[in-house]
Amino acid sequence: MLEMPSQTRTYNIDMSEILPSRGQQKDVELSTVYEISKLLGSSLNLTKTLRAVLNLLSVNLDTWRGMICLEESTGLLRLVSATGITPENLAKDGFKVGEGITGRIFKSGIPAVVPDVSKEPLFLNRLGSLDDTEGKTIAYVGVPIKAANVTLGVLSIMRVMHDRPTHSFNHDVRLLTMVANLIGQTVRLYRNIASERTQLIEEKQVLIKALRRKYSLENVIGVSKAMQDVFAEVHQSAPSRATVLLRGESGTGKEVIARALHFLSPRKDAPFIKVNCAALSETLLETELFGHEKGAFTGAHAERKGRFELANGGTLFLDEIGDISPAFQAKLLRVLQEREFERVGGTRSIKVDVRLITATNRNLEDAVSKGDFRADLYYRINVVSISIPPLRERRDDIPLLVEHFLGQYNRENRRNLSISPEALNKFINCYWPGNVRELENCVERTATMTHGDVIQNVNVMCQQNKCMGQVLHVSLTLKQPETSPSPEPNHTHHEAMPESGENHSHLKESPPSTERERLIWAMEQCGWVQAKAARLLNISSRQIGYALIKHNIAVKKF
Repeated sequence: MLEMPSQTRTYNIDMSEILPSRGQQKDVELSTVYEISKLLGSSLNLTKTLRAVLNLLSVNLDTWRGMICLEESTGLLRLVSATGITPENLAKDGFKVGEGITGRIFKSGIPAVVPDVSKEPLFLNRLGSLDDTEGKTIAYVGVPIKAANVTLGVLSIMRVMHDRPTHSFNHDVRLLTMVANLIGQTVRLYRNIASERTQLIEEKQVLIKALRRKYSLENVIGVSKAMQDVFAEVHQSAPSRATVLLRGESGTGKEVIARALHFLSPRKDAPFIKVNCAALSETLLETELFGHEKGAFTGAHAERKGRFELANGGTLFLDEIGDISPAFQAKLLRVLQEREFERVGGTRSIKVDVRLITATNRNLEDAVSKGDFRADLYYRINVVSISIPPLRERRDDIPLLVEHFLGQYNRENRRNLSISPEALNKFINCYWPGNVRELENCVERTATMTHGDVIQNVNVMCQQNKCMGQVLHVSLTLKQPETSPSPEPNHTHHEAMPESGENHSHLKESPPSTERERLIWAMEQCGWVQAKAARLLNISSRQIGYALIKHNIAVKKF
């Protein structure tokens, strides 16, 4: 039993000892509990919901004031909702545990009744309840708010005892205890949801920061002038809404640049959605981009949003856009022009606000001239064009890239590998037709096959893994006479040795400087016989065959 002065009547409530109320009172109690249960499940705005509960109690129980205090993380009981109290009083400090009647109820977990608060020393009148109540008898009834045997707060009411000096408070305590139990469950659920939401927001912020660090341009490796020019173009175009076309060979890092464009733009907090157009057929690509309605085709059991809808307000990255079919090009053009589309099987137009970034490794100008790519779509996507140079044109970046990939390998495999200057030099001199992606794989293969803590021999790796750079790299230099010194044995690319000591003093003119022109010149000098031209250029027949294909040179036949 709660210890209080003699004027205060207190109850250690045993519900089984409370006498049944009259039928009308039972109806009021049942109706009140029912309405309160509906209110508590109607909204996740706890303050608004609790105020609605107190308003309902005020009407059904004819109360003068109602208050709900909940314990905060600081240990104080804070008034979170009340009726009949001025707004300035709501902002006052709460109660300490054990302080006043409210604090005692919270500490003991036992209901309390004070028939006349003016005669109760423990009543602190902190909220001004006794102001302007001269000649009136104010009664107080308070019950603990519990959930899972843990006290969360206190629910209390105050009523003016006009002509009810013998009023029985049993029914008030009974009803308030039931209401407090319902409130306790709601408060517990709300706090769990709020805690999970806070945790999700914190995790989201951590992930966003990690993505910004990973895909911000500051972390894109490139000290060469070619990449610095790319960075300048990215910073210039990122803040705008203009469509960007990223051009470059496969493996140059077009997706990384696309993400950097997104995270440097005002849309950085919105979604970044990517689609590889080359990996999907025309039908699947349409469904993937535009979504579909329920029942649009066999297997469409539910409505599905497309990538355009998912990227609304953010950025959509279409990789390998040069590989989409002419029929789908027309559908995509309409979306880019109107900024609206219909789902597959639907008739309702859906408007979206999406910034489009596209990428391709094809020559779209040639595709337009051949009729493989629509000219109007080409002009629509080619608003801002950024060309990403191949790795062989920015060899200054290779040492940094090798160091980055090797450090990544060491962290993932718990090793401490380093690379010798000789091995690094061979990485620098490779042709890298697969660009950064091939370099990454090559570093990982080399590190995996290395014994010890230092990578010494890259030639062994290239021979064992048939590095594509050896096959596709064509060093178009004229074959020297037999008396010329042989190539250095440590050269990365093992070029074909001269088959004979032919003398080329009969050549009509000196060879051009560019690789393509030198190929054509050699073929013309040798009557378009590939074997002779290969000997003239000091390369193998296979190498010249790859070079002709690479430069799209048609062999003339006589």
